[in-house]
Parts: sequence; C-alpha cells; structure tokens
Amino acid sequence: MKISSTLFLMLLLFGCSKNENSPERANSEQNEIAAISTTAPQQSYLALGDSYTIGESVSQAQSFPYLLVSKLNSRGKNFAAPRVIARTGWTTNDLQKAVIAANITRKYDFVSLLIGVNNQYQGLSKTTYRSQFKDLLNRAILYSGGKPSHVAVISIPDWGQTPFGRNSGRDRQKITEDIAAFNAINKAEATARGVIYTNITLLSNRVTSDPTLVAQDGLHYSGKMHALWVDAIIASFNKAN
Repeated sequence: MKISSTLFLMLLLFGCSKNENSPERANSEQNEIAAISTTAPQQSYLALGDSYTIGESVSQAQSFPYLLVSKLNSRGKNFAAPRVIARTGWTTNDLQKAVIAANITRKYDFVSLLIGVNNQYQGLSKTTYRSQFKDLLNRAILYSGGKPSHVAVISIPDWGQTPFGRNSGRDRQKITEDIAAFNAINKAEATARGVIYTNITLLSNRVTSDPTLVAQDGLHYSGKMHALWVDAIIASFNKAN
C-alpha cells in the first residue's frame, strides 16, 4: 500500500501507539495473549555514514540516530533501536563496501545518509564523490522500500570551524569552500531523487561561539549538537510536507 510523504510524517511524529507492559496475571498464557494484543509493531531505522553518524567521542545514546529514535518514541512512536552502518574515517567508497558486505535485504521505515567529510579531508575527487554518493543514495532509497520520502540526506558539517580545525594548520577558508562544494553535490542528488535534505552545516558552525557543542576531542560534536541535528531533521520533514 502506498503511503504519501505527508501521511508518513504524521505517522512518524504523531502516532499514538505505545508499547505497554501487560499486567501481571497468574496464568502465563493470559500474559502472552495480553502482550501480543498491546504491543505495536516496531518501526525500523537504518543510519548510514561515518564518525558523525556513530557519534564519535560521545555515548551511543547521545548520537543523533539514537536521539532521533528517543525523541520519536517520546511522542508515542515505537521505533526499535536504529541499525547503524558507519565508522570513523569512512569515505563514500568505504561505506559502499560496507553496505554491500552487509547484504541488506529487509526494508526500513526510515533511512538517513551522511557521508563525505573524509572524502574532503583526504582531498579525493568531487567527481568520484558524486558517482559514489549517487550509488549510496540509490541504495538508501532501495532500503526504504523505494520510498524517497522516507530517506533523509544530511549535509556535511564544516570541521574547519572546530578547535581541531582552527589549530590544524590547514587553510580554513579552503576547508569551508570544499565542504560547501561537496554539500552542493549531495544536495543536488538528493533534490533530483526527491528525498528529504537536512542542512546541519550552519548548526555546526555554532562551535565558534559555543564550546559546549564540541566533543572532548575538539574535532567531533557533543551530544548537545547531535540534539540540534535531530531537531533539524524533524524540521526538514515538516517543511517538506
């Protein structure tokens, strides 16, 4: 059955079904029946990316995929813990290899894709990035059951604005320009495929005035920043629908 993107957003954010613990009963069979009747089907979320997706330097619970699930569930949804395929240092090529190796056959209710900072950091080709990102985006849509409105592409933060970036000895203006160029590519591909696009780059720049948005390593982002990203993802769905 085809679900419109508007209906999906309403279900994602405002559904009212909750997991409820059945009351204790003497008869175990009654317990089983009660549990089945009061447990809503869990929705699924696949998060694809790199260090930003796994939440490098913060706890798992503070990473944006887990915070997003927590926020949605606090609004009455019933999402299972997200499946995260991501690792610090991964480029688009690394993520491609990982998802192929994962041999994903199931469909997910929601898929996010945030990848490219290591392509920029390593000085890799933007042409290659476009080709590999396009393939990853096509896979993300496939994993969503062919529903672009259930996929979110998230922009690359500007690491040059972090304390690490400021002290790296690299040309920070060049970093910003490169990040913008990579983001122009992922946004164009997202727009062409009709998926949701969330720009978190401007949010990442707030580290210059708010040090609490930076993780202890001085390069990655704190749980406070990840929470801002969650709000931005939800706002993107609101705006698109």
